Amino acid sequence: MDTFHNINIVTHVISGTIGLLLGVVAIVSLKGGKLHVKSGRWFLWFLAVVCLTGILGIFVFERNSFLIVITLLSAYQGFSGYRVLQTKSNQFYWIDLIAALLTITSCFYFLYYFQSIGMIWSPIIIYSTVGWLSILILYDFLKYLIPKTKYKRIWLKEHIVKMIGAFSALFSAFAGTVFEAYQPHSQYLPSVIGNILIIYFLIIYSKKK
Repeated sequence: MDTFHNINIVTHVISGTIGLLLGVVAIVSLKGGKLHVKSGRWFLWFLAVVCLTGILGIFVFERNSFLIVITLLSAYQGFSGYRVLQTKSNQFYWIDLIAALLTITSCFYFLYYFQSIGMIWSPIIIYSTVGWLSILILYDFLKYLIPKTKYKRIWLKEHIVKMIGAFSALFSAFAGTVFEAYQPHSQYLPSVIGNILIIYFLIIYSKKK
């Protein structure tokens, strides 16, 4: 099991590093261009590997279960951001509802579990992560009420927020683990950078419109 655990860790770290690099490429490249599309697609694939190896590490090898909350946040934002790009509408699909319900249920279960065993990571990181994830899922439940003609002007902004959010969540998990001695700063600063990028691209998009 130690050998499999080490393989899982190496796969997790390499996938996370490559995913971050691909995320940077997607962010700085021309939006809608081939490089942006390909790097964004590969970013999602490596994000999926990171999430899968993270879940294996938690449930099979019983390691660092506190990362599950950030893993859930990153995975859900990546999935939902991709779904927005696929549909470009707020039409109801069962797959989106099931993903949202599974994510928020798992998130609150682990929050309860963390409280019962005592927090290892900074509580403000855990609570803010859960809070942001809850806001995202609440929005995803309410967006079906937005008129379809109005949502056509919103979906791209939603894609920007969720995809950069997935990147910053992955960055937070990476920095919080690698630079553990600098917690909680190494955990929240990537999110601050991500929020600045989100605001920047939303402003750019609004000006173009």
